[in-house]
Formats: sequence, C-alpha cells, structure tokens
Amino acid sequence: MNQFQSQIDQQGWGMPAAQAHADERSDFIRNTYVHLFLAMAAFVVIECCLFVFIGSEPISEFFLSIPAAGLILMIGFMAVSWVANAWARSNTSKGLQYAGLSLYVVTEALVFAPLLAIAATYSDPSVIPTAGVLTLVAFGSLTAIVFLTGADFSPLGRYLFWGTILTIGVAFCGIFFGFELGVFFAAAMVALASGYILYETSNIIYHYRTDQYVAASLGLFASVALMLWYMIQLLMSFAGDD
Repeated sequence: MNQFQSQIDQQGWGMPAAQAHADERSDFIRNTYVHLFLAMAAFVVIECCLFVFIGSEPISEFFLSIPAAGLILMIGFMAVSWVANAWARSNTSKGLQYAGLSLYVVTEALVFAPLLAIAATYSDPSVIPTAGVLTLVAFGSLTAIVFLTGADFSPLGRYLFWGTILTIGVAFCGIFFGFELGVFFAAAMVALASGYILYETSNIIYHYRTDQYVAASLGLFASVALMLWYMIQLLMSFAGDD
C-alpha cells in the first residue's frame, strides 16, 4: 500500500474519485445523484406544503410588504449557504454533512417561496412549470457534455468566483439605487449557473473524494437552484412583455 493510500485509511477519508476503482467511483457518482434527487424532492415537498397551508397570495403580499426584503433575503441566504457548505464538506461527521444539506434545502425552499408565489399570483401560470422543464433539460444536457466528453471544467472555478462577486455587486446596486436588473441580467445568471453545473459535475468526476457525495450533491443542487431561480425571472420578464 502506498503512502497516499495509507494516509487516506488513517484519516478515514475516501479515495479521490478519479483515482478510485471503477466500482467505487460508480457508487460515489450514484450516491451523489441519488442525494441530489432526494434534495430536489424534499424541496418540492416543502414548497407544496407552504403553498397548501399558507397560499401563494399571503406569501407574496407578506414579502412585498417588507422594506428591502430582497436585500434581507440575499444576506440571509448567503450566510446560511456558507454554513451549510461548511457542514456538508465536514470530514468529521457524516451527520453534520447531512445537516448541511438539509439546512441548505430548507433555506432554498424558504427563499424560493416568495418568487414562486409572485410568479403564481401575478404572472403567466405556465412560467413555473416551463422554467422547471427548461432547467431540467439544461441540467441534463450540461451533465451529458461533461460525462460524454470527459472534459475537466474545474478551471472555470476562478472565473465563476469573480463572476459571482460581480453579479452580487450589481444586485446590491440594483437594490440600493432602485433600478431593475432586467432580462439581460437574468440571462447572464442562467449562463453563470450553467458554468457552475459544468464545474460541479467535473469536480464529481475528478476532484471530490468518494466519501463526499453529500457535499457533491449540495454543490449540484445549489447550481440547479440558481438556474431555476433566474429561469423563472427570465420567463416572467418575457411574460410581462406580452
């Protein structure tokens, strides 16, 4: 046994997926996408419960009545995202990893509720299902590109980081100075989310360890949620132009 493998065994870490045996790599990839599916299913269930027991109009009216609600939502979401990612990537406790994923899913559901309520109440009824279908098609296509080509898109990470910083700055300016971000910003964010899906999928193949399927599923879920969020806003903009 080589020194690297010995260190992995001593610390209880999994082998990097790219260096693992084929069956271990397959198990890791399967576990990642199973957890992603369960996270998405939990998200849908939470949203359905919110809309059944509260209703879309009360949610949208409450959100619209809060001053700087968008800013509060963004800051809270960023803080919870940081904590959830730290927990999900924990090397010490599988329970803490699941707590991070669960926290992120619940937070995403709460953050999405006002947007979905506004889309359901004030926009075309087809916006939400159309956005969902387009997001799933885009996710499947981008995933297929990575797996079929074998290309490593992880170098995109630094560009995605700065792109995220830029978009956060633009969003803050829009909130503080009161200008609409518009359809081009939403389209740019869909493109950014596409980059994140390519990046996270490449990390699953080449960079995550085989015991990090919870963190990997969280990264994918965050990317899909980002795309869905701005896909809804994009379609709402088009519906408003009719």
